[in-house]
Amino acid sequence: MNRGNAASRKNTDYERIARAILYLEQNYRQQPDLKVLARGAGLSEFHFQRLFRRWAGISPKRFVQYLTAGHAVRMLHDSRTSIDAAYDSGLSSGGRLHDLLVNIHAVTPGELKRAGEGLSIHYGFHPSAFGECLLAVTARGVCHLGFVSSNRRAATAELAAEWPRAHLKESPRVTAPLASRLFARGNGHTLDIDLYVRGTNFQIKIWEALLRIPPGDVVSYEELARHVQAPRAVRAVANAVAHNPVAWLIPCHRVIHKSGALGGYRWGVTRKKVLLAWEAAKTGDVKSSAG
Repeated sequence: MNRGNAASRKNTDYERIARAILYLEQNYRQQPDLKVLARGAGLSEFHFQRLFRRWAGISPKRFVQYLTAGHAVRMLHDSRTSIDAAYDSGLSSGGRLHDLLVNIHAVTPGELKRAGEGLSIHYGFHPSAFGECLLAVTARGVCHLGFVSSNRRAATAELAAEWPRAHLKESPRVTAPLASRLFARGNGHTLDIDLYVRGTNFQIKIWEALLRIPPGDVVSYEELARHVQAPRAVRAVANAVAHNPVAWLIPCHRVIHKSGALGGYRWGVTRKKVLLAWEAAKTGDVKSSAG
């Protein structure tokens, strides 16, 4: 199988899983059986079960528990101790789940005003475990990572809006090696990722704070505001979270409402549910096996 066919299959797998997860989320009270889910995905029960286990690491039936509102509330409650510990120790992201160490390098005030003038940005579209993504890089690091929610043209327009004066060049051969390393699982090696992002000082502060939320945990907007010593700035915190230009690496999907409601997500609420449930399943299995 050539590389193009493999990428196409990976995107199709995600689309099938996303449809199944959306169906599960809407119908979990009826506890739909494997036959119904497989039929909706256009696969046999055997192939759907195998696909789902390969993607999520657990059975579809067990995955249902990670999609309920009750589980979101429990996640929020259980996360408080571990997140407080992460902040108290000064730990930055990384790595427990994906073996990544993420470092933010913000543009200078002068560079912020120039909006990328004179900057060369190479970008490419690549498959990931969460659907097709647009990855963009500069000589100083990753400047954009977004999921393709509608079409490639809209995704490219988002990148251009973030860096209006930069020279954009579609160069998938440049971005492909990094994309494959980012989304490879179980490689056993730590991967250092440099980010080069545009934002106000407050936004950068929030994005750095997001890196301290461990995979498999969530935090409320109010708690995040408290951790950055801005307890009254919840709306500003939410705005900074919403404008995160680097999906997944800066994990804005791990911020939810204090009620347990997931809230919005720049790349689609269904994808946010997918990300959270996938991380919960992965880290839940690690914790249960360690125990």
